[in-house]
Amino acid sequence: MKNGVKLNENYPVITESDKLWERGSALIPTGTQTLAKGPGQYVNGVAPKYLKKGKGARVWDVDGNEYIDYNMAIGPLSLGYAIPEIDNAIKTQLEDGITFSLMHPLEVEVAELIHEIIPNAESVRYSKTGADVTSAAIRLARAFTGKTKVLCCGYHGWHDWYISVTDRNKGIPEAIQNLSFTINYNDLQSVLDSIDDDVACIILEPFVFQAANDKFIPELRRICDEKGILLIFDEMWTGFRVALGGAQEYFNVRADLATFSKAVANGMPISILTGRKDVMALLEKEVFFFTTFGGEALSLAATKATIEFMRKNNAIAEIARKGKIIKERYNALAAKLGMDYTSCTGYDCRTIVNFNPAAGNPLEMKSLVQQEMIKRGVLWGGFHNVSYALTDEDIDYTFVAYEEALLILKKAVEEGNVAGYLKGKPVEPVFRKTSNFNLKPNRK
Repeated sequence: MKNGVKLNENYPVITESDKLWERGSALIPTGTQTLAKGPGQYVNGVAPKYLKKGKGARVWDVDGNEYIDYNMAIGPLSLGYAIPEIDNAIKTQLEDGITFSLMHPLEVEVAELIHEIIPNAESVRYSKTGADVTSAAIRLARAFTGKTKVLCCGYHGWHDWYISVTDRNKGIPEAIQNLSFTINYNDLQSVLDSIDDDVACIILEPFVFQAANDKFIPELRRICDEKGILLIFDEMWTGFRVALGGAQEYFNVRADLATFSKAVANGMPISILTGRKDVMALLEKEVFFFTTFGGEALSLAATKATIEFMRKNNAIAEIARKGKIIKERYNALAAKLGMDYTSCTGYDCRTIVNFNPAAGNPLEMKSLVQQEMIKRGVLWGGFHNVSYALTDEDIDYTFVAYEEALLILKKAVEEGNVAGYLKGKPVEPVFRKTSNFNLKPNRK
């Protein structure tokens, strides 16, 4: 019998998922196109591996099991699955065509819309993925400043300039590795210690889960102005989620360049590079950044419809309202159960559940909660990527499931045997080391 969004007696049957995995992993390295969607991020043997359908805030796997989804395609679905207004815009454009031999009017219409709502979006360019536009921003910064080094904070994609600062940097020449370095969030001293005369830009995610202190973002702006460094906001997570105008609107701090993707088109593939006109003007001749599918019309139609939907329905505020309820209810539940080793933190639109290592292995504790939530019809990866489509009833049910799952975790922790409660292989870390890594530029 297929599991549903209810207090199921058994773990979901995932026979078809496993069959597909066997076929796919034979041909696809790592078996997945997106690392955060792969089996390594879920309890292998319990969690589904393939989803077939989504509607609103719910999904169905290939075996027919139904779940409330708190991952939302790892961020892009800020509104939800199969939103009629967005899908109808795509269908209408599909009748006229997808990609054309000349430019399409939507390129202009969406650029005007972006210019209107995003502070400092004096110029606009499109591509397909977040890594495309962050890399274009880095190239622009180097061209504009005449300098080469990059300071980064957060995750910025798979391209050489960034991934060289992680422990997955094989295949990247040492000369490139010596041009990018990390700074620590909320740590201005790590910024000052890392700056030399050859730093072209500082690129950061304005926030992930940790709240910015009062000084960090404004002081970055001041330091960049003082040192002739460009400030770049990577807004894959903040854009169209924390505010319609993104982090620049939220923090009231200007970025020289800002990049967007994920939530901008509710699931369609598009990324956007915006910024100062004098910097972006280098794209006219000096800096090359062109793609065949940059003007693909279905994604532009979805972008326009998504922004219009957000404006009309005050979607950003509604997402924040629901996310705040989830955060507060989780922490209240943990306190009620006497579980001071777990908490929910982050900005209202996107929160994370934390597990204190003092109580046990955090990945094992996360895995056990995930396992029990999936059994009860909640697809959960440790985060709450809150969607507009998530209902208050969904949230109420989620906390029925949470209470049962946390009681199981509490018992396992008290017995010192969390791993013994797992029915499959626990989740894995994506990177083995991401902080205090490759910190200071080589000053030679």
